[in-house]
Amino acid sequence: MSHIRTKNIGGVNQARRIFMQRASALSVAGVATPWALNLAAMGDASAAGATDYKAIVCVFLYGGNDYANTLVPYDAASYAAYQALRPSLAYTRDALTPTLLTSATAPIDSGGVSRQFALAPSMASLVPLFNGGQMAALLNVGTLMQPTSKAQYRAKSVPLPPKLFSHNDQSSIWQSSAPEGAQTGWGGRMGDLFASSNGNSTFTCINVAGNAVFLTGQNAVQYQVSTSGPMSVAALKSNLFGSKACSDTLRALITQNSGNMLEAEHARVVRRALDSNDSMSAALAGSPALATTFPAGNSLADQLKLVARMISVGASMGTRRQVFFVSIGGFDMHDGLVSKHGPLLAKVADAMAAFYASTKEMGMADKVTAFTASDFGRTLTANNDGSDHGWGSMQFVLGGAVKGASFYGTAPILANDGPDDVGQGRLVPTTSVDQLAATLGGWLGVSDTDLTLVLPKLANFNASSRKLGFA
Repeated sequence: MSHIRTKNIGGVNQARRIFMQRASALSVAGVATPWALNLAAMGDASAAGATDYKAIVCVFLYGGNDYANTLVPYDAASYAAYQALRPSLAYTRDALTPTLLTSATAPIDSGGVSRQFALAPSMASLVPLFNGGQMAALLNVGTLMQPTSKAQYRAKSVPLPPKLFSHNDQSSIWQSSAPEGAQTGWGGRMGDLFASSNGNSTFTCINVAGNAVFLTGQNAVQYQVSTSGPMSVAALKSNLFGSKACSDTLRALITQNSGNMLEAEHARVVRRALDSNDSMSAALAGSPALATTFPAGNSLADQLKLVARMISVGASMGTRRQVFFVSIGGFDMHDGLVSKHGPLLAKVADAMAAFYASTKEMGMADKVTAFTASDFGRTLTANNDGSDHGWGSMQFVLGGAVKGASFYGTAPILANDGPDDVGQGRLVPTTSVDQLAATLGGWLGVSDTDLTLVLPKLANFNASSRKLGFA
């Protein structure tokens, strides 16, 4: 594969012509296109220029979040169907009244009927943000290869996401557009386009949750940190055996050049990691303390607090575009949903509310957009005191640039074997992950042409509906 680079941002040049040729070839090949060709086209895409600062933050809920007890049907007809289909799991309607979401335009279901929704009672900290216009709800989002109806699903007349209802594969498809084993994610592929506009490209894609394909690009690499900051080599952070000379010698040994290709590459990666850690540690040490209080005993809040601190030093480090990844697990609730789900959602809501407050404190609320994601939704029907693996789900976007107090997408009709249900309340998604990603990418500044390379299935959706309009 060639890796043509250009400094003529947005110009018509040979690199761009090759890029367009490959893009055309990819669109003809469609879903059968080898992933390597998509990566080759990404390698030829012109860098996306940026002079201001923007960041997106993926909040991944591992395990498959239960959609029906997160964004809960509230209007009388929908609530009655919800309560009848999961009597052992349903909230009482009175418990939902304080978290009823107010929208200028009511969400419409697939039958054309207006609906109402409330948040789970434990998510009350997000209600003022939704009603105040800083948060929006996305209805029935999921992995799709192309627009798909229930009839098409049953007839298997359209391509379906591989290995539906599988945790590993569906979380991978959410993050990368490909099943488990994918080499790049759409966050990383966006990072590829913006890395050259950042003072240090290493800080384009930052993971505070360990490792995720979402942040891996063709060239962009995910910079991993812990909740306390950059992870240093202990023997270099403090004197080895009490001797600075020993630490200096160790550093020289692990970073020295070599005539062996593998050793040289290893040393290059080590040098990059050490230099990046030094730069980030110094920047964070000099960053102003945030007055915003993040909830204690909340691992997601700890991650988002560090993201806020890194955003606060972004300008001083020359970054213009950043993509962050944080996560929280425990959502695979085949049992114990009533006792466990609410407290877990409270952690998500309280962490995200504090994070938004911190961006507002920094005067950067309109520069940062956070969004939730999860492997899949779950069944509407109960499995004793839990729910099983599903497909479509409800998600949220939060930030000062979000056109909030609104619902995007089509609300599902709640009915046993209804028009949106492929069995047990498993929803056929009416909004694709690619549409969510395209909206975020467009807000960051990814061109419509490049979006079809970052998101290989996006071309299967009508051009007029590829962006959802929330940002």
